Amino acid sequence: MTTPKSPIAEQFRTIRTNIQFSNVDEELQTMIVTSSGPAEGKSTTTANLAVVFAQQGKKVLLIDSDLRKPTVHYTFRKENHIGLSNVLTRQSTLEEAVTTTEQENLWVLPSGPIPPNPSELLGSRGMQMLIEHAKNEYDVIVLDTPPVLAVTDAQVLANLADGVVLVVSSGKTEIDAAKKAKELLESAKAKILGVVLNNKKVQDSQYYYYYGGK
Repeated sequence: MTTPKSPIAEQFRTIRTNIQFSNVDEELQTMIVTSSGPAEGKSTTTANLAVVFAQQGKKVLLIDSDLRKPTVHYTFRKENHIGLSNVLTRQSTLEEAVTTTEQENLWVLPSGPIPPNPSELLGSRGMQMLIEHAKNEYDVIVLDTPPVLAVTDAQVLANLADGVVLVVSSGKTEIDAAKKAKELLESAKAKILGVVLNNKKVQDSQYYYYYGGK
């Protein structure tokens, strides 16, 4: 998002608007971004969504809750010695683990050291308390989670958030995989806000689209 007037930046602003309109009856403060499988652009989409919400003037926290293959610290060029795993194991506080970014209004909570029991940590009472605490400090909380079909982590977190955005990659994500991911999320009582179609080429450009509803 270093070029705010680019077509991709405009698409992410459109996604932001559609997400906000998808939940008009309730406040949308926490959202999970996931995909059916790996390498579908999930983490890039998550980071860019966090940026466009921050550009709107909202105080945004991006949490790297992918405790298996974290990437947020790479994206924002941050250290990953202290993060979510430290907070969940009470080695650190949220305030100590959160770090600023070059983007105004955007803070990130890296994953921290990779633990041996990611699903257990993410499903713990500590994770619920962390999100509740963060909701008092930030306007929008975006969580990057592992792919749905790979591990249960996204399902574990799904009912803690106000909504889920599912990322699929044009020409790569299999239709059956996307359907299975949707079914698993719904079985976990997730509210699916919509789907971001990634890597769809239009006039030789990379665009991102958002489709609300089921």
